[in-house]
Amino acid sequence: MIPVCEPVIGEKELEYVVDCMKTNWISSKGKYIEEFEGRFAEYCDCKYGVTTTSGTTAIHLALGSLGIKKGDEVIVPSFTMIGSVFPIIYCGAKPVLVDAEPETWNIDVNKIEEKITDRTRAIIPVHIYGHPCDMDPIMKLAKKHDLYVIEDAAEAHGAKYKGKKTGGIGHIGCFSFYANKIITTGEGGMVVTNDEEIAERAKSLRNLSFPKEKRIYQHPEVGYNYRMTNIQSAIGLAQLEKIEELIERRRKNAHLYNSLLKDVDGITLPIEKEWAKNVYWMYSILIEDEYGISRDELMERLMKKGIDTRTFFIPMHQQVVFENMKLFKGERYPVAEELSRKGMYLPSSSGLKEEEINFVCNEIKKIIRGIKYDTYRTSHYV
Repeated sequence: MIPVCEPVIGEKELEYVVDCMKTNWISSKGKYIEEFEGRFAEYCDCKYGVTTTSGTTAIHLALGSLGIKKGDEVIVPSFTMIGSVFPIIYCGAKPVLVDAEPETWNIDVNKIEEKITDRTRAIIPVHIYGHPCDMDPIMKLAKKHDLYVIEDAAEAHGAKYKGKKTGGIGHIGCFSFYANKIITTGEGGMVVTNDEEIAERAKSLRNLSFPKEKRIYQHPEVGYNYRMTNIQSAIGLAQLEKIEELIERRRKNAHLYNSLLKDVDGITLPIEKEWAKNVYWMYSILIEDEYGISRDELMERLMKKGIDTRTFFIPMHQQVVFENMKLFKGERYPVAEELSRKGMYLPSSSGLKEEEINFVCNEIKKIIRGIKYDTYRTSHYV
Protein backbone atom coordinates (compact mmCIF):
# COMPACT_ATOMS: atom_id res chain seq x y z
CA MET A 1 0.00 0.00 0.00
CA ILE A 2 1.24 3.49 -0.88
CA PRO A 3 -0.14 5.65 1.97
CA VAL A 4 -1.67 9.02 1.21
CA CYS A 5 0.83 10.61 3.61
CA GLU A 6 3.29 9.56 6.29
CA PRO A 7 5.97 11.40 8.28
CA VAL A 8 9.70 11.34 7.55
CA ILE A 9 11.39 10.59 10.88
CA GLY A 10 15.16 10.23 11.22
CA GLU A 11 18.02 9.75 13.66
CA LYS A 12 18.01 13.35 14.93
CA GLU A 13 14.44 13.02 16.18
CA LEU A 14 15.40 9.87 18.06
CA GLU A 15 18.52 11.53 19.52
CA TYR A 16 16.56 14.49 20.88
CA VAL A 17 13.76 12.32 22.30
CA VAL A 18 16.28 10.04 24.03
CA ASP A 19 17.87 13.15 25.55
CA CYS A 20 14.47 14.09 27.00
CA MET A 21 14.07 10.62 28.45
CA LYS A 22 17.54 10.49 29.93
CA THR A 23 17.21 13.90 31.59
CA ASN A 24 13.60 13.29 32.74
CA TRP A 25 12.32 16.44 30.98
CA ILE A 26 9.35 14.73 29.39
CA SER A 27 6.41 17.00 30.22
CA SER A 28 5.66 20.67 29.45
CA LYS A 29 8.97 22.05 30.74
CA GLY A 30 12.39 21.67 29.15
CA LYS A 31 14.89 23.24 26.79
CA TYR A 32 13.36 21.93 23.58
CA ILE A 33 10.09 23.83 24.05
CA GLU A 34 11.60 27.29 24.12
CA GLU A 35 14.12 26.43 21.40
CA PHE A 36 11.43 25.06 19.11
CA GLU A 37 9.17 28.07 19.74
CA GLY A 38 11.96 30.55 19.07
CA ARG A 39 13.36 28.90 15.98
CA PHE A 40 10.01 28.18 14.37
CA ALA A 41 8.85 31.77 15.00
CA GLU A 42 12.10 33.01 13.46
CA TYR A 43 11.53 30.72 10.48
CA CYS A 44 8.15 32.43 9.97
CA ASP A 45 9.78 35.88 10.33
CA CYS A 46 7.99 36.40 13.65
CA LYS A 47 9.29 37.39 17.07
CA TYR A 48 7.21 35.05 19.23
CA GLY A 49 6.11 31.43 19.10
CA VAL A 50 3.73 29.63 21.46
CA THR A 51 3.52 25.84 21.24
CA THR A 52 0.20 24.14 21.78
CA THR A 53 -1.48 20.76 21.37
CA SER A 54 -2.87 21.08 17.82
CA GLY A 55 -3.67 23.44 14.99
CA THR A 56 -7.22 23.66 16.30
CA THR A 57 -6.11 24.76 19.76
CA ALA A 58 -3.66 27.20 18.14
CA ILE A 59 -6.63 28.94 16.51
CA HIS A 60 -8.54 28.82 19.80
CA LEU A 61 -5.60 30.46 21.61
CA ALA A 62 -5.36 33.08 18.86
CA LEU A 63 -9.05 33.95 19.14
CA GLY A 64 -8.91 33.94 22.93
CA SER A 65 -5.84 36.17 22.92
CA LEU A 66 -7.80 38.71 20.88
CA GLY A 67 -10.75 38.57 23.25
CA ILE A 68 -13.17 37.10 20.69
CA LYS A 69 -16.42 36.36 22.53
CA LYS A 70 -20.14 35.72 22.26
CA GLY A 71 -21.79 38.10 19.84
CA ASP A 72 -18.65 38.57 17.74
CA GLU A 73 -18.35 37.36 14.15
CA VAL A 74 -15.33 35.79 12.48
CA ILE A 75 -15.05 35.38 8.70
CA VAL A 76 -13.75 32.01 7.50
CA PRO A 77 -13.93 30.07 4.22
CA SER A 78 -16.61 27.42 3.79
CA PHE A 79 -14.04 25.25 2.02
CA THR A 80 -11.73 24.31 4.86
CA MET A 81 -11.08 21.65 7.47
CA ILE A 82 -13.54 21.85 10.35
CA GLY A 83 -10.72 22.60 12.80
CA SER A 84 -10.66 26.13 11.37
CA VAL A 85 -14.26 26.72 12.49
CA PHE A 86 -14.75 24.84 15.76
CA PRO A 87 -12.57 27.30 17.73
CA ILE A 88 -14.89 30.14 16.72
CA ILE A 89 -17.74 28.12 18.24
CA TYR A 90 -15.65 27.45 21.37
CA CYS A 91 -15.45 31.23 21.90
CA GLY A 92 -19.21 31.62 21.55
CA ALA A 93 -18.71 33.69 18.40
CA LYS A 94 -20.42 33.22 15.03
CA PRO A 95 -18.53 31.87 12.01
CA VAL A 96 -19.44 33.74 8.81
CA LEU A 97 -18.66 31.83 5.63
CA VAL A 98 -17.17 32.92 2.30
CA ASP A 99 -16.94 30.78 -0.84
CA ALA A 100 -13.68 29.58 -2.40
CA GLU A 101 -12.28 30.87 -5.65
CA PRO A 102 -11.83 28.22 -8.37
CA GLU A 103 -8.11 28.51 -9.15
CA THR A 104 -6.21 28.16 -5.88
CA TRP A 105 -9.29 26.92 -3.93
CA ASN A 106 -8.60 29.51 -1.22
CA ILE A 107 -11.05 32.05 0.19
CA ASP A 108 -12.43 34.35 -2.52
CA VAL A 109 -11.06 37.73 -1.46
CA ASN A 110 -13.60 39.51 -3.68
CA LYS A 111 -16.45 38.15 -1.54
CA ILE A 112 -15.12 38.98 1.92
CA GLU A 113 -16.16 42.60 2.31
CA GLU A 114 -19.86 41.90 1.69
CA LYS A 115 -19.78 39.62 4.77
CA ILE A 116 -18.31 42.26 7.11
CA THR A 117 -20.71 43.73 9.68
CA ASP A 118 -20.32 45.90 12.75
CA ARG A 119 -19.91 42.66 14.75
CA THR A 120 -17.00 41.30 12.66
CA ARG A 121 -13.78 41.07 14.67
CA ALA A 122 -11.46 38.90 12.59
CA ILE A 123 -10.80 37.13 9.28
CA ILE A 124 -9.28 33.65 9.14
CA PRO A 125 -7.79 33.01 5.69
CA VAL A 126 -6.84 29.34 5.29
CA HIS A 127 -3.89 28.52 3.04
CA ILE A 128 -5.49 25.45 1.47
CA TYR A 129 -3.33 22.44 0.62
CA GLY A 130 -0.12 24.49 0.71
CA HIS A 131 -0.98 27.36 -1.66
CA PRO A 132 -1.07 30.77 0.07
CA CYS A 133 -4.11 33.02 -0.03
CA ASP A 134 -3.95 36.38 -1.79
CA MET A 135 -3.05 38.24 1.40
CA ASP A 136 -2.63 41.88 0.28
CA PRO A 137 -6.35 42.49 -0.34
CA ILE A 138 -7.19 40.71 2.92
CA MET A 139 -4.79 42.85 4.94
CA LYS A 140 -6.10 45.97 3.20
CA LEU A 141 -9.68 45.05 4.14
CA ALA A 142 -8.63 44.30 7.71
CA LYS A 143 -6.99 47.70 8.04
CA LYS A 144 -10.00 49.45 6.51
CA HIS A 145 -12.45 47.81 8.91
CA ASP A 146 -10.14 47.53 11.94
CA LEU A 147 -10.11 43.72 11.96
CA TYR A 148 -7.58 41.12 13.00
CA VAL A 149 -6.20 38.58 10.53
CA ILE A 150 -5.47 35.09 11.85
CA GLU A 151 -3.70 32.99 9.22
CA ASP A 152 -4.56 29.31 9.32
CA ALA A 153 -1.27 28.00 7.94
CA ALA A 154 -1.75 24.44 9.20
CA GLU A 155 -1.16 23.11 5.68
CA ALA A 156 1.38 25.66 4.52
CA HIS A 157 4.65 25.46 6.46
CA GLY A 158 7.19 27.43 4.44
CA ALA A 159 4.78 28.56 1.72
CA LYS A 160 5.39 32.10 0.49
CA TYR A 161 3.24 35.00 -0.63
CA LYS A 162 5.22 37.60 -2.58
CA GLY A 163 8.35 36.42 -0.79
CA LYS A 164 6.81 36.47 2.70
CA LYS A 165 6.28 33.23 4.59
CA THR A 166 2.74 32.28 5.51
CA GLY A 167 1.93 32.70 9.18
CA GLY A 168 3.99 35.87 9.41
CA ILE A 169 1.80 38.11 7.26
CA GLY A 170 -1.32 38.55 9.40
CA HIS A 171 -1.52 39.57 13.04
CA ILE A 172 -1.30 35.93 14.14
CA GLY A 173 -0.32 32.70 12.37
CA CYS A 174 -1.51 29.24 13.41
CA PHE A 175 0.16 25.96 12.49
CA SER A 176 -0.51 22.25 12.95
CA PHE A 177 2.18 19.63 13.45
CA TYR A 178 -0.05 16.58 12.99
CA ALA A 179 1.68 13.50 11.56
CA ASN A 180 0.72 14.28 7.95
CA LYS A 181 1.99 17.87 8.01
CA ILE A 182 5.24 18.94 6.36
CA ILE A 183 6.92 18.89 9.75
CA THR A 184 5.39 17.02 12.66
CA THR A 185 5.46 16.59 16.41
CA GLY A 186 2.94 13.72 16.24
CA GLU A 187 0.20 15.95 17.60
CA GLY A 188 0.81 19.64 18.19
CA GLY A 189 0.52 23.19 16.97
CA MET A 190 2.01 26.68 17.21
CA VAL A 191 0.87 30.29 17.40
CA VAL A 192 3.29 32.83 15.91
CA THR A 193 3.04 36.60 16.11
CA ASN A 194 5.03 39.82 16.24
CA ASP A 195 2.81 41.19 19.01
CA GLU A 196 4.29 40.56 22.46
CA GLU A 197 0.98 41.17 24.25
CA ILE A 198 -0.80 38.58 22.11
CA ALA A 199 2.02 36.07 22.67
CA GLU A 200 1.99 36.52 26.45
CA ARG A 201 -1.77 36.17 26.60
CA ALA A 202 -1.65 33.00 24.48
CA LYS A 203 1.00 31.55 26.81
CA SER A 204 -1.19 32.29 29.82
CA LEU A 205 -4.35 30.83 28.29
CA ARG A 206 -2.62 27.60 27.23
CA ASN A 207 -1.43 27.06 30.81
CA LEU A 208 -4.73 27.27 32.72
CA SER A 209 -4.21 31.03 33.17
CA PHE A 210 -1.60 30.59 35.88
CA PRO A 211 -0.17 33.97 36.93
CA LYS A 212 3.11 34.76 35.16
CA GLU A 213 4.98 35.97 38.24
CA LYS A 214 4.31 32.98 40.48
CA ARG A 215 2.86 29.55 39.96
CA ILE A 216 0.22 29.99 42.64
CA TYR A 217 -3.22 28.45 42.52
CA GLN A 218 -5.07 31.69 41.96
CA HIS A 219 -6.43 31.94 38.40
CA PRO A 220 -7.81 35.26 37.12
CA GLU A 221 -9.74 33.82 34.13
CA VAL A 222 -10.70 30.61 32.37
CA GLY A 223 -7.69 29.00 30.73
CA TYR A 224 -6.90 25.75 28.95
CA ASN A 225 -4.44 22.92 29.27
CA TYR A 226 -2.99 23.18 25.78
CA ARG A 227 0.66 22.60 26.66
CA MET A 228 2.98 20.81 24.26
CA THR A 229 5.48 18.41 25.86
CA ASN A 230 9.25 18.69 25.75
CA ILE A 231 9.32 15.36 23.88
CA GLN A 232 7.04 16.69 21.16
CA SER A 233 9.09 19.87 20.89
CA ALA A 234 12.25 17.79 20.58
CA ILE A 235 10.74 15.99 17.59
CA GLY A 236 9.59 19.31 16.16
CA LEU A 237 13.03 20.87 16.50
CA ALA A 238 14.65 17.97 14.67
CA GLN A 239 12.00 18.24 11.95
CA LEU A 240 12.52 21.99 11.67
CA GLU A 241 16.23 21.45 11.02
CA LYS A 242 15.31 19.73 7.73
CA ILE A 243 12.14 21.65 6.80
CA GLU A 244 13.52 23.08 3.56
CA GLU A 245 14.55 19.60 2.41
CA LEU A 246 11.07 18.24 3.21
CA ILE A 247 9.42 21.13 1.35
CA GLU A 248 11.62 20.70 -1.71
CA ARG A 249 10.84 16.98 -1.81
CA ARG A 250 7.12 17.78 -1.85
CA ARG A 251 7.61 20.38 -4.57
CA LYS A 252 9.71 17.98 -6.64
CA ASN A 253 7.06 15.28 -6.24
CA ALA A 254 4.33 17.71 -7.30
CA HIS A 255 6.28 18.74 -10.40
CA LEU A 256 6.70 15.08 -11.35
CA TYR A 257 2.98 14.46 -10.85
CA ASN A 258 2.22 17.51 -13.01
CA SER A 259 4.46 16.33 -15.82
CA LEU A 260 2.94 12.84 -15.82
CA LEU A 261 -0.71 13.91 -15.53
CA LYS A 262 -0.79 17.14 -17.56
CA ASP A 263 -2.21 15.51 -20.69
CA VAL A 264 -4.79 13.28 -18.99
CA ASP A 265 -8.29 14.30 -20.02
CA GLY A 266 -10.63 15.15 -17.17
CA ILE A 267 -8.04 15.93 -14.49
CA THR A 268 -7.47 19.46 -13.20
CA LEU A 269 -4.04 19.85 -11.61
CA PRO A 270 -3.04 22.20 -8.76
CA ILE A 271 -1.60 25.54 -9.76
CA GLU A 272 1.06 27.88 -8.43
CA LYS A 273 0.34 31.58 -8.88
CA GLU A 274 3.21 33.78 -10.01
CA TRP A 275 3.23 35.49 -6.61
CA ALA A 276 3.19 32.23 -4.65
CA LYS A 277 5.39 29.40 -3.49
CA ASN A 278 3.14 26.38 -3.17
CA VAL A 279 4.47 23.72 -0.79
CA TYR A 280 1.94 21.12 -2.02
CA TRP A 281 1.08 19.80 1.43
CA MET A 282 -1.22 17.37 -0.34
CA TYR A 283 -0.98 16.78 -4.07
CA SER A 284 -4.58 17.57 -4.90
CA ILE A 285 -6.49 17.14 -8.15
CA LEU A 286 -10.03 17.52 -9.45
CA ILE A 287 -11.72 14.70 -11.35
CA GLU A 288 -13.88 16.37 -13.97
CA ASP A 289 -16.85 14.76 -15.69
CA GLU A 290 -14.72 14.33 -18.83
CA TYR A 291 -12.61 11.72 -17.06
CA GLY A 292 -15.40 9.22 -17.56
CA ILE A 293 -15.98 7.99 -14.01
CA SER A 294 -16.60 9.77 -10.74
CA ARG A 295 -13.96 10.75 -8.22
CA ASP A 296 -15.28 8.13 -5.79
CA GLU A 297 -15.11 5.32 -8.35
CA LEU A 298 -11.55 6.30 -9.28
CA MET A 299 -10.58 6.20 -5.61
CA GLU A 300 -12.07 2.72 -5.26
CA ARG A 301 -10.14 1.45 -8.27
CA LEU A 302 -6.88 2.94 -7.03
CA MET A 303 -7.38 1.39 -3.60
CA LYS A 304 -7.64 -2.03 -5.26
CA LYS A 305 -4.20 -1.35 -6.72
CA GLY A 306 -2.77 -0.46 -3.30
CA ILE A 307 -2.93 3.31 -3.71
CA ASP A 308 -4.37 5.23 -0.77
CA THR A 309 -6.22 8.50 -1.48
CA ARG A 310 -8.52 10.96 0.29
CA THR A 311 -11.42 13.17 -0.69
CA PHE A 312 -11.36 16.94 -0.32
CA PHE A 313 -12.97 18.61 2.69
CA ILE A 314 -16.76 18.76 2.99
CA PRO A 315 -17.75 22.46 3.07
CA MET A 316 -18.76 23.92 6.40
CA HIS A 317 -22.29 24.80 5.28
CA GLN A 318 -22.87 21.10 4.50
CA GLN A 319 -21.66 19.80 7.87
CA VAL A 320 -24.29 17.94 9.91
CA VAL A 321 -23.03 19.41 13.20
CA PHE A 322 -23.67 22.96 11.98
CA GLU A 323 -27.00 22.02 10.45
CA ASN A 324 -28.03 20.71 13.88
CA MET A 325 -26.91 24.02 15.37
CA LYS A 326 -29.10 25.92 12.86
CA LEU A 327 -26.06 27.57 11.32
CA PHE A 328 -25.73 28.51 7.62
CA LYS A 329 -29.33 27.59 6.88
CA GLY A 330 -30.12 28.02 3.19
CA GLU A 331 -26.58 29.21 2.38
CA ARG A 332 -24.90 27.96 -0.79
CA TYR A 333 -21.28 28.15 -1.79
CA PRO A 334 -21.10 26.62 -5.27
CA VAL A 335 -17.32 26.61 -5.73
CA ALA A 336 -16.78 24.91 -2.36
CA GLU A 337 -19.46 22.36 -3.24
CA GLU A 338 -17.86 21.59 -6.59
CA LEU A 339 -14.41 21.21 -5.07
CA SER A 340 -15.80 18.83 -2.46
CA ARG A 341 -17.48 16.71 -5.13
CA LYS A 342 -14.53 16.50 -7.49
CA GLY A 343 -11.42 16.79 -5.33
CA MET A 344 -9.01 14.11 -4.12
CA TYR A 345 -5.47 13.80 -2.77
CA LEU A 346 -2.94 11.44 -4.26
CA PRO A 347 -0.06 10.07 -2.13
CA SER A 348 1.88 13.12 -0.97
CA SER A 349 4.55 12.21 1.60
CA SER A 350 7.88 14.02 1.45
CA GLY A 351 9.40 10.54 1.48
CA LEU A 352 7.47 9.38 -1.60
CA LYS A 353 9.66 7.62 -4.16
CA GLU A 354 9.76 8.48 -7.87
CA GLU A 355 8.78 4.95 -8.83
CA GLU A 356 5.73 5.20 -6.57
CA ILE A 357 4.58 8.39 -8.30
CA ASN A 358 5.11 6.72 -11.68
CA PHE A 359 3.03 3.76 -10.53
CA VAL A 360 0.18 5.99 -9.32
CA CYS A 361 0.10 7.98 -12.54
CA ASN A 362 0.31 4.89 -14.74
CA GLU A 363 -2.67 3.38 -12.93
CA ILE A 364 -4.68 6.60 -13.43
CA LYS A 365 -3.82 6.50 -17.14
CA LYS A 366 -4.67 2.80 -17.43
CA ILE A 367 -8.08 3.43 -15.93
CA ILE A 368 -8.96 6.21 -18.38
CA ARG A 369 -7.63 4.16 -21.33
CA GLY A 370 -9.89 1.32 -20.25
CA ILE A 371 -12.86 3.68 -20.00
CA LYS A 372 -12.20 5.04 -23.51
CA TYR A 373 -11.79 1.53 -24.91
CA ASP A 374 -15.06 0.38 -23.35
CA THR A 375 -16.81 3.46 -24.73
CA TYR A 376 -15.37 2.80 -28.20
CA ARG A 377 -16.49 -0.85 -28.15
CA THR A 378 -19.97 0.09 -26.99
CA SER A 379 -20.38 2.75 -29.70
CA HIS A 380 -19.15 0.46 -32.49
CA TYR A 381 -20.77 -2.85 -31.57
CA VAL A 382 -24.13 -1.96 -30.08
